[in-house]
Amino acid sequence: MKQLNALEYLKLNKFQRFLYDFKQFFCAIPGWFKGLILAFLGLVKDFAIKIKDGFLDIIHTFVKGNWAVKLSFVIFGLGNIYYGQIARGILFFLFEVAFVVYMFFIPTSVDVSSGLPNYRTQSGLNWLKSVNWFETGNTVGTIQQKPGYDYEYDVPITIPGEDSTRVLFNALLAVIFIIAFIVTWRLQVKQCRICMDITASGKKIKSGKDDLKSLLDDQFHKTLLAPSIIGIGLFTVLPMIFMIIIAFTNYSDVFGSIGLLNGQSELYQWVGFKNLAELLNFSEGGIGVAFGELLVWTLIWAVFATFTNYFLGMMVAIMINKKGIKIKKFWRTVLVMTIAIPQFVSLLYISKMFDFNGFIGSFLYNNVPFIRDYLVANNTNTLWQVPEAARIMLIVINIWVGIPYVMLMATGILMNIPADLYESAQIDGANGVQQFTKITLPYMLFVTGPYLLTSFVGNLNNFNIIFLLSGGGPTNFDMNIPSLEGLVPGHTDLLITWLFKLSTGSGAGARYYLASALGILIFLVVAILSLIVYNVIPSTKNEEDFA
Repeated sequence: MKQLNALEYLKLNKFQRFLYDFKQFFCAIPGWFKGLILAFLGLVKDFAIKIKDGFLDIIHTFVKGNWAVKLSFVIFGLGNIYYGQIARGILFFLFEVAFVVYMFFIPTSVDVSSGLPNYRTQSGLNWLKSVNWFETGNTVGTIQQKPGYDYEYDVPITIPGEDSTRVLFNALLAVIFIIAFIVTWRLQVKQCRICMDITASGKKIKSGKDDLKSLLDDQFHKTLLAPSIIGIGLFTVLPMIFMIIIAFTNYSDVFGSIGLLNGQSELYQWVGFKNLAELLNFSEGGIGVAFGELLVWTLIWAVFATFTNYFLGMMVAIMINKKGIKIKKFWRTVLVMTIAIPQFVSLLYISKMFDFNGFIGSFLYNNVPFIRDYLVANNTNTLWQVPEAARIMLIVINIWVGIPYVMLMATGILMNIPADLYESAQIDGANGVQQFTKITLPYMLFVTGPYLLTSFVGNLNNFNIIFLLSGGGPTNFDMNIPSLEGLVPGHTDLLITWLFKLSTGSGAGARYYLASALGILIFLVVAILSLIVYNVIPSTKNEEDFA
């Protein structure tokens, strides 16, 4: 596409400029993806260089090190103890002992009452062996529960087997422990190399007391961040990895929670990419039909929910801050009240207000003829059961919820726009609309670009509004997908609310494997859109323009 210079661009009318900018946007997309690929290759190259340098450093440390350093390659911390870092050396050694005991020496416990293994306490190595990692058709776990007989009491019994969920989770913990072991081994070897270099230079090596002082002084940021990083790892990263792994199994309510209620669990199997293929099956009766329709509605919802709140909130802020407006604090307080009331309360109440027995719903039905005729034609007495009306109501009610946030943000930004810009515009004869489009809007878009991106991503996963107002309904009975058995999405469901329904179950039970696969697809959609928008907004490329 031909690039226009500044003078040629200014000669275009508004419509031509819009078309030119629109074409520029889509023509630039391949360049962004090329840049992403190059950036990824650059990361791979840097990683390979670091790996190479690390191997060279390990070899050099072993060759040049003394007997203690060489033995520390097998016995953790011995090199640190040799150089006087007793506390570090003991910690390294204790970690190695804990790893060896956990991985190799924890025995399988036995149920005292029956004398049978209960398969709940095993070594890390046994957990890893039981998983049959990603071997399609094989079970997660090897010991299946089976019927038996208690000859002492003359009753049939169930001989317990392994619990696939427990096996998979413990195997994942074992993998993480192995990674931590490798990292710790590399760290203590690196510490030996540092001690060797410090000793060669004639300087004093830090003692354990010095390390403690450092953690409370110049390294205090690490002390503060450690609990947060551990928490994120345990409660965010670990569940996310577990969810991704579940997407490659047939784990559902049939194999999971129903069995667990009885203290048992059927073993579930690895199925490879079957779940992702099922979600992307767009043939008639395939789940991909539901996924495609929900994806379209989710994107439409995110666009309307983001930009209606943004522009209307900005307009409200401009009107309240306009000269001559009285009791400004009162108007701001009235709007902020919607933030003060928890959404769980306010949205449920509003949902009932628009229901057939709510005062707004009943008023519209009894006093507005065309709405009553519309509801009768759709064989219902509430707008929540009409797909088009329910979607419009969601967008409108979301405006009421979202405007106060944007109003508060825009108020602070508007106060920072230099007043002389508006004075100069007035001298040049610009009216209010021209001042808004040429000064206010460009400034706001530049400053709030990152907010727009995060707001758009947040609306893609906006669970509260949909779930509390419409519950995802009305059910889309036109969507004939036999394999879902009662888990067909509703007309107002977003991808995130459908994921919730799949994971909690309705009727035939939860489909954790589909929910996990859907979570991966949602992540891909959000990540791709975020990367594209991030590379479009000027805030990230021309930070100095409004400095």
